[in-house]
Amino acid sequence: MDKIKKTPQQWQQELDPETYRITREHGTERAFTGALYSNQKAGMYLCVCCAQPLFESDTKYDSGSGWPSFYAPVEGGAIDEKSDSSLMMQRTEILCSRCDAHLGHVFPDGPAPTGLRYCVNSASLTFEEK
Repeated sequence: MDKIKKTPQQWQQELDPETYRITREHGTERAFTGALYSNQKAGMYLCVCCAQPLFESDTKYDSGSGWPSFYAPVEGGAIDEKSDSSLMMQRTEILCSRCDAHLGHVFPDGPAPTGLRYCVNSASLTFEEK
C-alpha cells in the first residue's frame, strides 16, 4: 500500500473546514452530533480522506460515549496508533495507515472479543452500505 502524502493546502482544497480540522489538525466533534453516530446499516466505514476501509459495521456498538465506537478495525493494518498526551491525559490516538488522517482514540474498555473501544469521529468516516 502506498502512503498518500499531500500538503495542508491540498487537503484544505479537498475537505470542508470541519473535516479538515478533525482529520488533519487532530480535532474532535462534539459528542452525540456526528452523522454516523446512530447509523445501524450494514456496510463498511471508510476513511473520508482516502477511502481506505477501516471498520466493518458488525464491529460497531453503542458505547454511550457519543461517538461511533467499534471493537476492532478491519484486518490488514488499516489503523496506526500513536501516543497522545494532549489535554493533560495519556491516550492512544488512531490514524488511517494510508493517509495519516486523525480518526479518534482507542481505549481498553470495550466489549469482547477484543476489550477495545475504537472511538471515532463521524467526520473522519464515510459509509458504504452493503
